[in-house]
Amino acid sequence: MFSRLKEDIAAFRDRDPAARSAIEIFFLYPGFKAIRRHRRANWFYRHNMKFIARYISQRTVRKTGIEIHPAAKLGRRLVIDHGTGVVIGETAEIGDDVLIYQGVTLGGTGKDTGKRHPTIGNGVMISSGAKVLGPFKVGDNARIASGAVVLEEVPADSTVVGVPARVVRRGGIKVKPMDQVHIPDPVAQEICRLEMRIKELEEKVSK
Repeated sequence: MFSRLKEDIAAFRDRDPAARSAIEIFFLYPGFKAIRRHRRANWFYRHNMKFIARYISQRTVRKTGIEIHPAAKLGRRLVIDHGTGVVIGETAEIGDDVLIYQGVTLGGTGKDTGKRHPTIGNGVMISSGAKVLGPFKVGDNARIASGAVVLEEVPADSTVVGVPARVVRRGGIKVKPMDQVHIPDPVAQEICRLEMRIKELEEKVSK
């Protein structure tokens, strides 16, 4: 228990340059408190004491402004920075070394049953105000920009922005945007191919 506690504190110190001491993180950081309380709530939930689990979860919302369903699965060294307005749904799964900023939602679309919330890979960063909605995977080391609305799978090592979110970088290389003006016309291409074929046949007939 103490080793996990030290690991969580160290993760906050590594990710937040404003953190001055372990004591400050332990007593004053709402993200740290929410994660520690969730681990207790999740233990009760897994042992079929769901009322107690939910009670801890709702108390945590009032104290920190962060709502994590007790059934959600959180990886190691998760950091929720600032944290106000963060919502993590019931079937969400978060990998190790993930960084989440304020106002992030890991939610469902309301159309699914069973697995309804996203699975976040290792080393992912989700910036403030981003919404990740649906039962898909966000690949390892992905970056989700502020205010992005993610509705489909995100490849590993990529950066997504916008509403709806689109990939703008992959493996550190900028993705060339589609030219919406000079898109090849498939009908015109097919007509050109047919005209060339007709010309070839006419030449054969004349010979």
